[in-house]
Amino acid sequence: MSLLANLSDLLSAYIASSIQPFGGVDPHVDWRDAFLMLLSPLFFAVVVAEWLRMRGEKRQGKRVYDWRDSLDSMVLGGVYTWVDVVLVLVFVLPAMNWLYAHHRLASIELTPLSFAALYLGVEFCYYWFHRASHRIRWFWCAHVVHHGSEHMNFTAAMRQSWLYSFAGNWLFYLPMVWIGFEPKAVLLALSFNLAYQFFVHTQWVGKLHPLIELVFNTPSHHRAHHGRNERYIDKNYGGTLIVFDRLFGTFVEETEAVDYGLVRQVHTHNPLWLTLHEWVAMFRDVMRPGPLGLRLKHIWAPPEWERPGTQAADNRAHASESAPRPHDPAHP
Repeated sequence: MSLLANLSDLLSAYIASSIQPFGGVDPHVDWRDAFLMLLSPLFFAVVVAEWLRMRGEKRQGKRVYDWRDSLDSMVLGGVYTWVDVVLVLVFVLPAMNWLYAHHRLASIELTPLSFAALYLGVEFCYYWFHRASHRIRWFWCAHVVHHGSEHMNFTAAMRQSWLYSFAGNWLFYLPMVWIGFEPKAVLLALSFNLAYQFFVHTQWVGKLHPLIELVFNTPSHHRAHHGRNERYIDKNYGGTLIVFDRLFGTFVEETEAVDYGLVRQVHTHNPLWLTLHEWVAMFRDVMRPGPLGLRLKHIWAPPEWERPGTQAADNRAHASESAPRPHDPAHP
């Protein structure tokens, strides 16, 4: 039995025994099914540490923390975590298991080396999922939720859509199952990738060593990704690494102060509307009179696409209408 399999069995046994006093659980609890949920105490501890360090502080004239905005993010993230676990167990994992059982090309044993290869493959899949989530409106309808905060801090990482699985984000990882990686291993690698990404949502950390900035997705790179400045829009899609952005021409360096949020900001604290507003806008566009082909194109075209002869509306290139603020090297 491999080292990774031993670790999996030990963690599963530990988690099952730890939560048994709270009402009992299925004896076959698998820690991989709820890895991000198990990290919640760590995430909250990091949020508290950042808040204690940066409470009341402003960057480029805007507070780093706004309690109402952070509460919105945590509510969205809490619901997303539970809904996603249920959808993965009830729908996504069975679909992946079916593909693995009937159509996989090979059976790849999980070893430290093969897991490293799996992680790189998942990173590649994540890059294309993330890029599609910005350039195909159907996927943007789910991903837009994550870009809704005008404040960059660790709670922004928690702001996620409850409808990711409905939109089909899991489809991008099926190639790894088809190749021959066991579905739970694929989802575990993705969970590690998403856990890493939590820590790049911050203004606490400036630029890191040039070699790290060259290879990895860093807070600096991800701050640029969240900007609505024209130079930052649709850039830096990487999860753990930034190498695919450099290879495919979507990399941009953080050089000017980042203006966070959406071009046409959604000013609400209603978690349901924060989740659904872009879906509603998309289907309204589809229902507008016109040729069926052009109506349906609103689903797969880029978010800013408008029908010929119509005036651009909500999604006209998500660039900020305000001039960029001067970059303060002391506070990236």
